[in-house]
Amino acid sequence: MSSELPGESLWEQHAGWWQEQCTEGADPEYAELIVPLAAELLAGYDRVLDIGAGEGQLSRLAAGLGASLVVGVDPTRAQVAEAARRAGGPVYAKGQAEALPLPGQSFDAAVACLVFEHIDAMDSAVAEAARILRDGGRFLLFLNHPLLQTPDSGWIDDHVLDPPEQYWRIGPYLRESVMIEEVQKDVFLPFVHRPLSRYVNALRDAGLAIDRMLEPAPPPGFLAAAPEYSQAQTIPRLLVLVCRKETQSA
Repeated sequence: MSSELPGESLWEQHAGWWQEQCTEGADPEYAELIVPLAAELLAGYDRVLDIGAGEGQLSRLAAGLGASLVVGVDPTRAQVAEAARRAGGPVYAKGQAEALPLPGQSFDAAVACLVFEHIDAMDSAVAEAARILRDGGRFLLFLNHPLLQTPDSGWIDDHVLDPPEQYWRIGPYLRESVMIEEVQKDVFLPFVHRPLSRYVNALRDAGLAIDRMLEPAPPPGFLAAAPEYSQAQTIPRLLVLVCRKETQSA
């Protein structure tokens, strides 16, 4: 979440919406999918950085897994204040992903969960994630799937054809775009769409090798709460890139 993005003040304005709708089990995608995945992928790491931590749900998760140091960084004052109020072990700082207020090579793992699609200076943010990691450290990048969740994508029931046909429409995938999206009535937030190659190449340029790529199916709780999505059970909403900082040559 960058100061360069239009509508950054919207994050301050709608911090309460995020805290009520997307944390503490309120959102089935987080509760049933993202949090368990993050727990599995962060287990065993001792010093963890949560980039774009919001109110700290993944920071608290990392602390609960036994990490000796967890730091959450977020640019939104209201989120940092709420994260500190909820406590749970981590420490928090206000800061931008593209200019982390932390020393280099000081963490074993870093996670950015549904954050980089809100950052204008994405290449700088990826480079910063690499900078703060020790050699061999893990970087977890959770994204709204860049291909299958493009702007204007969605499930289509085409009744013009006989017999009717159903398919998943993919929007303008190759075109990078910035938009203000209404995620709920009267809740507007900025989003950036980029093709997957932009993320992969930025990771490669920063010395982050991709070890695994995960495309989990939408969880049952989400499908039950979103009947309009029920026919798209095989269309992933989430992409997770599990990366490793390569050893730097002397």
